[in-house]
Amino acid sequence: MATVHIDRVLETCIKQGGADIHLVVGRPPVLRLHGGLRSLETKVLEPDDTVALMKSITPDRNQQELQEIGSTDFGFGFGDKGRFRVSVFRQKGDLSLVLRLIPNELLSFDQIGLPKQIAALCHRPQGLFLVTGPTGSGKTTTLASMINYINENLDHHIITVEDPIEYYHTHKKSIVNQRSVGGDVPTFAEALRRALRQDPDCILVGELRDLETMESAVRAAETGHLVFGTVHTTGAQGTVTRIVDQFPPNQQEQMRVQLSTNLIAVLSQALCKKKGGKGRVAAYEFMMTTPAISNLIRENKTYRINSAIQTGKKYGMQLMDDHLWELFTTEKIDYQEMINKARMPDEMEKKAKEFNSSLVKPIDDDPLGGH
Repeated sequence: MATVHIDRVLETCIKQGGADIHLVVGRPPVLRLHGGLRSLETKVLEPDDTVALMKSITPDRNQQELQEIGSTDFGFGFGDKGRFRVSVFRQKGDLSLVLRLIPNELLSFDQIGLPKQIAALCHRPQGLFLVTGPTGSGKTTTLASMINYINENLDHHIITVEDPIEYYHTHKKSIVNQRSVGGDVPTFAEALRRALRQDPDCILVGELRDLETMESAVRAAETGHLVFGTVHTTGAQGTVTRIVDQFPPNQQEQMRVQLSTNLIAVLSQALCKKKGGKGRVAAYEFMMTTPAISNLIRENKTYRINSAIQTGKKYGMQLMDDHLWELFTTEKIDYQEMINKARMPDEMEKKAKEFNSSLVKPIDDDPLGGH
């Protein structure tokens, strides 16, 4: 019965456009829809139900890990309808499951609303491109669309290292090898070390989560590869600071120099609820490493990066708050969502008071709304 049950829940999630499924004892299955949570009209789950649901989808290796350490993560395909990334964990002695839907369709840069400079950066022969933002901000989707763009347009060897693999890529103009951490290779750092001997042009590192992985990624970028990675930071300025701060003091100077020459761009994103509550729209902060920004990184003046991004509008750069303001004034998001996601909510509040009417459209030739 559990398998029938899980299939129905997965079907419902896909049909209704849900982002996540929560299976917890004491509630019916719950979907995350347009940012909010909604219970399905089925029975309340008992401890035996979550165990049966877990067993119906969890590989033996992961059931073993769950026994040993109390949680496990994996991905699985639901026919040709979609893939799910699953996290199973114990709480209060019972099992809970969270399933994130990874849509099958790879979106274009236009569909996601990415800055148009991204395509040119995907043609770069080498360098480090970081996509940052909190969990659930769409980093995976953005990176998948970049890998797909390279796959369709360039004859490259692409290696991805992920935990778990989310979007599956087929070989197009490029060859794509996707390695799963924990399945195909023990760690991100190990995969990166090996990757350099596998003749890659482009490497995607799912997460730069420790010192060793970070070092390996920078080294790979330095030795002539285009490297994409994600970091759980907010904003370009914060990302640079956070990376350097991870290193011991005696290595920070060297890291700044390496970043100043190898970092090509930082894209920070936040997913916002659309006005009216149906669907989501992404807000972006985008920094390209110009010679001026490269100097700021090298000279440890990262606190000046934000103003460099503002003066770099002609290169397509923008601060998160400027993009949120644009989404607000073009009525894509409401006032509260703008304030919730803003880096400097007080400033935005002040600006909105002066602006007064949300019906006034920003002037066409200034897409960032008259700064």
